[in-house]
Amino acid sequence: MKNIIIPVDFSIHSENALKAAVEIAKKHQSTVTIVHMIEFQEVHLSQEEKSEESRYFMELTQKRLDKFLNKEYLKGVAIQTVVKNYKAFSELNQVAKEHHADLIVMGSHGSSGIQEVVIGSTTEKVVRTSNIPVLVIKGDKKFAPRQGVLACDFKLESKDVFIKAMHLFKVLQIHISLVYVNLPSSSFLSTNQIHHQIEEFSNILKDAYQFSPEEVTIFSDFSVESGVFHFAEKKQADIIGIPTHGRKGLAHFFSGSIVESMVNHSSLPVITFRI
Repeated sequence: MKNIIIPVDFSIHSENALKAAVEIAKKHQSTVTIVHMIEFQEVHLSQEEKSEESRYFMELTQKRLDKFLNKEYLKGVAIQTVVKNYKAFSELNQVAKEHHADLIVMGSHGSSGIQEVVIGSTTEKVVRTSNIPVLVIKGDKKFAPRQGVLACDFKLESKDVFIKAMHLFKVLQIHISLVYVNLPSSSFLSTNQIHHQIEEFSNILKDAYQFSPEEVTIFSDFSVESGVFHFAEKKQADIIGIPTHGRKGLAHFFSGSIVESMVNHSSLPVITFRI
């Protein structure tokens, strides 16, 4: 893990994310890239005046960021900062690409609802648009997960994201329990159908990542969200992994805004992987 991105807005929630990122960085000798994104309002100014205003706010923000980063726990960690004027929050993807980042770490209010973590944007938007995994931190508990759960539909389209997720969990030294949530709806499958689907998925992956179909728990519930949460509780998990198709949602298994809802309501850290 070479580089970790942390968007900050100087709130306690972004500091919680920063602390978690530092825990990861110290174990993997990663660089921590701290990003603060500001949006200048469109006003009727000359090009020269706009440039002057932009320079002023950039310098002001950089001073505030330097003060925010004057923390004892950051000593010995490779830190770099980015202050960026943005028009679309997908520009965070560009920052991540430029810095060859492996992970974005953000903070959230948790079960009280997703609040703005970055000026003019939300954790939810980052989860939808990020091309790299997003780790959402809840509260200020020390980040040291050992047990996690990964929900998957075990369809062909999930192959690459499954490999990516399992690789990252291995790097983070987190033992993962796999789960398929079976729903009493139009997407319901019989036990035999699910077993067949998982076996086919396992066979397709065997050259890239080997796992036994017996490692997957079939867990029945009334929604994917409640199924994953109940399974995580049963496994005494420290973290939840979930794939997402961004705005579209993962067809059938993770439809609509299920992933965003899970990020919102989970009391555990959640890491999302975009398909």
